[in-house]
Amino acid sequence: MNQRTSDFATLIETDRARSRDYQWQGNFLEYLEKVKADPTIPKLAHARIYDAIVSRGVANISDSEDPRINRLFADESLRVYDFFRDEFFGIERTLAQLVRYFHSASLHGEESRQVLYLMGPVGAGKSSLIARLQQGLEESEPVYAIEGCPMAEEPLHLIPVHLRREFEKMLDVHIEGDLCPVCRYRLRHEFNGHYENVPVACVPFSRHERRGIGVVPPVDPNNQDTSVLIGSVDISKLDTFSEGDPRALDLNGAFNVGNRGMTEFIEVFKNEPEYLHTMITATQEKFIPAPGRHGTVYVDTSIVAHSNEAEWQRFKGDPTNEAFLDRIVVIKVLYNLRVSEEVRIYRKLLDKSEFRKHIAPHTLELAAMFAILTRLEPSSKADLMTKLHLYNGDEVVEKGKTVKVNIRELQEEARREGMFGISPRFIMKAIDNALAESPEGINPINVREALINMVKAADLPDDSRKRYLEFLQDTLHKAYLEMLEKEITKAFVYSFEEQAEALYQNYLDHTEAWVNKTRVKDRNTGEELQPDESFLKSVEEQIAVVGSSAQGFRQEVMAYLWGKIRRGETVNYQSYEPLKEAIEKKLMSSVREMSRIITKARTRDEEQMSKYRDLVSALLERGYNEHSAEVVLKYAANNLWKD
Repeated sequence: MNQRTSDFATLIETDRARSRDYQWQGNFLEYLEKVKADPTIPKLAHARIYDAIVSRGVANISDSEDPRINRLFADESLRVYDFFRDEFFGIERTLAQLVRYFHSASLHGEESRQVLYLMGPVGAGKSSLIARLQQGLEESEPVYAIEGCPMAEEPLHLIPVHLRREFEKMLDVHIEGDLCPVCRYRLRHEFNGHYENVPVACVPFSRHERRGIGVVPPVDPNNQDTSVLIGSVDISKLDTFSEGDPRALDLNGAFNVGNRGMTEFIEVFKNEPEYLHTMITATQEKFIPAPGRHGTVYVDTSIVAHSNEAEWQRFKGDPTNEAFLDRIVVIKVLYNLRVSEEVRIYRKLLDKSEFRKHIAPHTLELAAMFAILTRLEPSSKADLMTKLHLYNGDEVVEKGKTVKVNIRELQEEARREGMFGISPRFIMKAIDNALAESPEGINPINVREALINMVKAADLPDDSRKRYLEFLQDTLHKAYLEMLEKEITKAFVYSFEEQAEALYQNYLDHTEAWVNKTRVKDRNTGEELQPDESFLKSVEEQIAVVGSSAQGFRQEVMAYLWGKIRRGETVNYQSYEPLKEAIEKKLMSSVREMSRIITKARTRDEEQMSKYRDLVSALLERGYNEHSAEVVLKYAANNLWKD
């Protein structure tokens, strides 16, 4: 047996051994001993889901080492959960709300008797969130249940009510619920009331096999039947059993199936309000009517519903639904509003596809910027591009100063941001189209064209179409040219970071001498010189720091960097955002003319050809392939440096 086959066999056997551990069977007495040893075994549905989430790991977002995250959540004590990592991006507050609901419900608070309702725009991830919770149940340990029970109910229901208080003290548990009609009949007739002999077994969760996870799709209002929720009387058994015999029951409704776990209502408000009464009774009273003449059935299930905003507003606007509204916990699932996280969404979706073609740098970033722009509301405090960068946690520099706008205030004044705009699905269709039509791979230019074509063809209001096209044809065109110029400069300048650092150190030497009114000591010759103010100005004018504002800027630079040094932090040319931008623009301006000649020249001499090949090679090292490097350089020649 070779090593690879051995690895496969080991994996299979390990999984099989784990499954055997979960195939416990015994009687009720043996189960009681298990509960006494571990009182968490008979936990209720909400607690089971909450434990499935937190067991994967919890961290405080303030512990992040990402400066963008620290800028965005500096004043918040927000928890992040590994359970959702690599699946959901940019919706930390939504996920925190979701987990808070399950935590509260797990402690038997009022929310344990409320419907969890996810509301948001199409493609925001409502269904995916619920699917992840269901997957968490499937991956969690099976429940102990009365063997043969159609609802896999908790074995502690076998304990008579008058003995429960004593058993609760002995086991250190809370006992809630009653036997279903089928188990009640079996206890009386099969076991003669000797509940200690009733068999108990482990039952795993499975959505597809309808164990512990029930799903209710939208039902035609003209053909609604509560049997979808509560089961029915099996007509084929009425030849053998009377209608009042529990053995004729078929407890296969969504609530029966979702007992001990979750019941999902898809597009919940497409159902008639009358159809929802059973749902409200199930969550508020924790019982449902049994089919036929069999009284009620206790259910322990987390009811989770979802729909889009239009359906919610229509339902909420009907005063006859007031009783429902009081029993619903609403969580908005918004579109992500951070460019970096939007890119991660696209990468996740691409990884799940069969597309494996080359994707040039900034391609997904440009598509993400378009998506985010469509989701933002205008503000008097910042233009949309500034807002986009602030929401991404970026430092934005204007006229030599970092823009100081309170992000929380921006979010507070735009309550509906994330509830409208272009969905990730729309973007992915454009990317897929570009990938399908481009055997050499895709780049920002052809993805932008694909988006333009899709917007023109989409069924959109005229004002939205006009605004989206303006984003693509003007706003993002300019933004990409800025990215491209910086990209070409970094590729063009040999050891860009080293030269930027040297320029930074030189600027600091002369600024320190200018501020302190001392002389500069040349690092090579040791000669003492007057600070070169013309050099300082040549750097500062790159970010519009001119005239009297230069003095304040130089003092701010020294104070900021000195503060970081005192705190023991490492400083470099990227430490102070305004100075970083000035240095990069200074380097860009120094090579702009040469870049222009090389990229625009139709016929190049030998020296220019050599430099052009070096430029292409440098772009290849930065993540381009030969085709995309040629395309972006041609695009730069036609758009970046116009005569």
